[in-house]
Amino acid sequence: MPQYADTNKTRDHAARIVAAGGLIGYRTDTFYGLGADPLNATAVRAIWKLKDREETKPILLLISDTKEADRFISSRSELFDEVARRHWPGPLTLIGAARSELPVELTAGSGTIGVRLPADERVRNLVRACGGGLTATSANPSGKAPARSAVEVENYFPNGIALIIDGGEVTVDEPSTVVDLSEREARIIREGAVSKADLADILVRED
Repeated sequence: MPQYADTNKTRDHAARIVAAGGLIGYRTDTFYGLGADPLNATAVRAIWKLKDREETKPILLLISDTKEADRFISSRSELFDEVARRHWPGPLTLIGAARSELPVELTAGSGTIGVRLPADERVRNLVRACGGGLTATSANPSGKAPARSAVEVENYFPNGIALIIDGGEVTVDEPSTVVDLSEREARIIREGAVSKADLADILVRED
């Protein structure tokens, strides 16, 4: 499987693959992820099949700019905008009510979608080249540890991915923190790179 250095030429190549419904492997702002057009239901189904993952879990997305959240979230609350203003870009995934036209394969029928604006400019440039939004589910079969290098992605998935962008070895130890802002009260779904203490200013609390 082809592995390419993270260059403008490689990103353009990846964007063409994604636009044609293919899958790519790439380093996100945390671990390596599987990238596909989030609006292409067939491509999203291919991710489910590749990961052998339960189709009851929504797939998280990366966006290139804050404004791109409107393409996926039906209505951003004041709290959503405040959290985004204070903590984006960064390893914080925010969940909001999904737009009705999003594929059910993406939302798993939950009616919600999680989006993240990464702090890594290279990652944002890739997502921008791919249209402003890109799936970011971790590049690993269900139950396995997230891939930390392009080589690990290829070892996990010798087939099924058209291109792997080698963004170097992952140095982080935690995934993104996930906060549900789809209801009136915020909830931490997963604590990761952004701690509860870091989020104390928005009064996020667990059930």
